[in-house]
Amino acid sequence: MQEVERKFLVKSTHFINQAESHYYIKQAYLNTHPKRSVRVRILAQTAFLTVKGQSSQDGTSRFEWEKPISILDAQQLLQLCEDYPIEKTRYIIPVGPHQYEVDVFEGENKGLIIAEIELNHPNEVFEKPHWLNEEVTGEAKYYNSSLSKKPFKKW
Repeated sequence: MQEVERKFLVKSTHFINQAESHYYIKQAYLNTHPKRSVRVRILAQTAFLTVKGQSSQDGTSRFEWEKPISILDAQQLLQLCEDYPIEKTRYIIPVGPHQYEVDVFEGENKGLIIAEIELNHPNEVFEKPHWLNEEVTGEAKYYNSSLSKKPFKKW
């Protein structure tokens, strides 16, 4: 499946009052090669193994494959992952016909807040709420796979 998304830094926490839900995520990477990344993720009582391909030149789209796995398998795989796991609370904010996923990072990435919006195609028009800051789509240092190697606190 092809994923199309845009990423933005967030300049305030005003989005929290607009959130319809939120949940904690812990994830880490078995592989972070630029042509492919392999992620293990736990969300509450569910877990997934995800493979993502190389991003398009503009950074808006890439192949994504995801399958559910058991929590036990995920916990065991996390032991094999790269040094810095990603810990974050994700807020789901509906804006017009779309929804933003806003990640408030914890641990070694504390202080970083990133909003993502999934689109049907790269040029799709969407509403930009006032709490969005600069766009960072395609900037590799903001990829979760990059943050698992060089966390925000080490920039």
